[in-house]
Amino acid sequence: MKGIQIEHPNKLKIIDMNMPVLTKKNNVLIKIKAAGICGSDISIYHGTNAAATYPRVIGHEMVGEVVEIGENVKKLHVGDRVIIDQVTNCGKCYACKAGRGNVCADLQVRGVHIDGGYREYMSVAESDCYIIPDKLSYEDAVLIEPTTIAIQSCSRAELTADDTLLILGYGALGSSILRIAKISGAKIIVADVVGSKLKEALDNGADYIINLSKEDIVSKTKEYSDGYGATVCIDAACTKDSLATLLDVVGNAGRVITMGFSEQPTSITQYKITSKEIDVRGSRLQNKKFQKAIDYINENQLDITGSISHRFYFEDAQKAFDFIDTKDSSIRKVILYFEK
Repeated sequence: MKGIQIEHPNKLKIIDMNMPVLTKKNNVLIKIKAAGICGSDISIYHGTNAAATYPRVIGHEMVGEVVEIGENVKKLHVGDRVIIDQVTNCGKCYACKAGRGNVCADLQVRGVHIDGGYREYMSVAESDCYIIPDKLSYEDAVLIEPTTIAIQSCSRAELTADDTLLILGYGALGSSILRIAKISGAKIIVADVVGSKLKEALDNGADYIINLSKEDIVSKTKEYSDGYGATVCIDAACTKDSLATLLDVVGNAGRVITMGFSEQPTSITQYKITSKEIDVRGSRLQNKKFQKAIDYINENQLDITGSISHRFYFEDAQKAFDFIDTKDSSIRKVILYFEK
């Protein structure tokens, strides 16, 4: 079978791989049907993801069909359509015992620390598979994984209907957060530099928008929050300066949620955090949020269809990555498909 490997930063190649063999632990064989390209995949490709190791078969947004099961499988059947959890953990460390296995001391993420889903077949544990809703195509089902990331960030923010939320950045991540945040009933402000993305945010339910190329984010956020500032800020831009910006934007007793992996230093002061008693919280990956996302979809509280902007055959992954690097304003979600 074939897979897509980042041999070292900026070196992508199609490789031949051995077919997976079922074991007692990895007891389900999945034929991959589609996989999403995430910003973290791009950062691994460019060598800017501090967590990644090389060479690595990347990809953590992967869906497929069960084609073989082991003797100890209890719930899945051949032919089931599934999405695969990207997080594996030890279950024994402090974080795992505290119910936060997404930051396990021995965390291994598929596509980052261990080989991921950009390959034709994978063997995984039955417990890492979730049934895709019948209403979704394989391609649309790829968006379940980014949705879990959004659910995690809103969970870390303890977002409620009483909050005014500022989402900084309206790419694939920001749009996923908006969908989930709307379920909470919070007032939502979206800030970005691209006018077409901001129009899309309004169309998708944002209450207010801020065009960062023309407007001051602090003054506009105060205008839209009766002078108080946002009570929750989620950083979906993850730039060098975004944390410092959000510490200015957030109001007293607010929460700022960081999601980026940049190691570039940024200048902040303790005063900004202490004087307003701000909670600055990281949100990494997701913590068993797949079923929550699927329940939202099945209960018609969430529609993730129509978000894919571009599709590439998986052996054309280099073309896909090169296209994403153009930063074309039409890019929303780019996926790889595995069957012509």
